[in-house]
Parts: sequence; C-alpha cells; structure tokens
Amino acid sequence: MKFVKSYEYWPSYLFYIPLLPYAVYLALKAKSGGFFYAANPGIENSGDGTESKFSTIQLIPSKYKPVTIFVPINSPIDPLLEKITLKKIIYPLIIKPDIGFRGLLVKKINTPNELIDYLKKYNSINLIIQEFITYPNECGVLFHKLPGQDKGTITSLTFKRFIAVTGDGSSTVSELISKDSRANKYTSLLKKQNSTILNTIPTKGKHIKLGDIGNHSKGTAFINANTSISQPLIDTFNNLNEQIKGWDYGRIDLKYENFEDLENGKSFKILEINGLISEPTHMYDASTGNYLKSLKEICKHWTIIYTISQENHRLHKVPFKNFNYFIKSLHKLQRYSTTIKQLKQ
Repeated sequence: MKFVKSYEYWPSYLFYIPLLPYAVYLALKAKSGGFFYAANPGIENSGDGTESKFSTIQLIPSKYKPVTIFVPINSPIDPLLEKITLKKIIYPLIIKPDIGFRGLLVKKINTPNELIDYLKKYNSINLIIQEFITYPNECGVLFHKLPGQDKGTITSLTFKRFIAVTGDGSSTVSELISKDSRANKYTSLLKKQNSTILNTIPTKGKHIKLGDIGNHSKGTAFINANTSISQPLIDTFNNLNEQIKGWDYGRIDLKYENFEDLENGKSFKILEINGLISEPTHMYDASTGNYLKSLKEICKHWTIIYTISQENHRLHKVPFKNFNYFIKSLHKLQRYSTTIKQLKQ
C-alpha cells in the first residue's frame, strides 16, 4: 500500500482493526456478539450494510422523499424507460446499487443511452433509480435518540464540498486537475467524468464543478460543521425521527437549498438513511481532526449504539442477534462487496 500522509485517504480497516478490543469489550458487557442489531428495529438488520436502500427510503416522509424506482436483476429495459417517464423522472438522474456503500457504482446519468449502457453492464445486481436532486448543498447529519427519552440529539454534522477547480485563464481543465492538490488524487475518475470539457480553458476565477456525487470516493471533501449544530436543527431532526419509526441511530445524507431552511425543516430532500454503519463523517476533516481523534469518535458512537441497543432490548424486547448471525452477515457483505468491485472493473 502506498503511504498517503493525510489520514482521510487511509483505507477503512485502519480505522476499525485497532478498535477490535473495544468492540469485544462491548460484546462481553452486553453478553451478546450481535447486540447492536437492536439499535434500529425499523430497518433491516439495523442498517448493517446489507439492507435494501429502496426499502429504507420508503421510511422517509413523503415531503422529503426523492422519487425512486427499484430495478430488479435483469429488468427489461423498455418497460423501465416507460416507468421513468410515468414517474416524471427527468435527466439527469442517479442510479446506484440497491445495496451499496462508499459510492461504489453510483453514477449521474445524463441521457437514456447512458442509462441503457449502465443497465446492460450492471444488470446482475438489484439497482435503484432516483431523481437527481437539484438543491445546491449536501450534508450528512448523524442523529440518535435513546429509547424511552422524548428527544434525541445530533452528534455529527458534515458539510460536503463537491470537488472543483478554478480557472487561471491559461490552463485547460485537464491541466487544472493535475495542478490541484485534491483533484489530482482522482485524476482518472475526474477525466472520465468530464471528458467533454478537458481541453477547454476556463476564464480566470471561473469555478468548474467536477462532480455531483457526495461521496469521499468521488473526491468530495468532508467539512466538520459541528459548530453549526443548532437547536432548530436538532428540533427538525427530532420531528423527523418521530415520523421514521424504528430508527434510533444513524446518519441521514441530504441535499438542501440553504442552511437556514434546513434548520427549519424546509427545502431539503433525503438521499438515504444509514443505520449501524453510519460514520461521524466530520472526523475525516483533517483541518480539525487527526487519526487518534477519529478513533475516539468511532468509540464514542459505538458506545451510543451499545446504549441504544441495551435500552431497546430492555424496554421494547427487541432481540439481540448472536455472533454467528453477525459473522454470516459480514461474510454476505464481503461477498457482495467483491462482486460490486469486480463489476466496476
């Protein structure tokens, strides 16, 4: 593995393997190797990564829910194109695996021909098609509520800054990508996504947005916005939590018009709800954190999951899963992840 100085680019196992002793401690304390499956009784497997995104999206209140179509394996293309028209989804649109993570195979589709090409290539897995939300801003909000308590709180707020370059009046977009300290880490991806403008020369000061997908793997920067967590925002998410039954812990990724509207529950759409595997993504902002702080954040949130699971088990008789169940689910996720990565090649 090539060493990368900034910890935000390190592989995920470096954030979790060092914490295995703490995970074992929590399991022993709970007397269950799968206690965490009680954290979100309303989400399949509490959102351990094996859940259907389409099913989870159905939990979202209608006013915040994007128009979404489930695409089963080997779906015929013509009826699907008709359904897209019927649902009034226009191009561009978003397509991604129904079970997915870290931005794998998520793509913005601009034309019917692009969609057909994607479907032909990836029709061996379940997919979802989603309207492209045009709100200009995106963030991740990690919320939790302890069972038995009236209100919950937000422990992580991450603004997402889409990858971009700024024109200098003489360099092509291709050259600007190469010169930019962040963009050049994603050169192959960005040049593929922006092939039609690579040889153009933007005017000095012109901002060129190179991506629309808010995943770190696509170059999006995660900005620690915890200082912007406000009571109105917490109130909005408490109201949302009341409408999503069985969701007690997780991160909601959403797009919004402006932050003041978001705080007041207006002008935003939820892209997806994440459960157990939700990370406090503000920890990846290297300007405010470091590797050790990130490990502490993960431990802090594992403790929250432990407490929620214990209370759901005690108050609502939500069953714990055993360690074998967890291992089988982990193997399932690993096999699926391998399949996705092979399809990507």
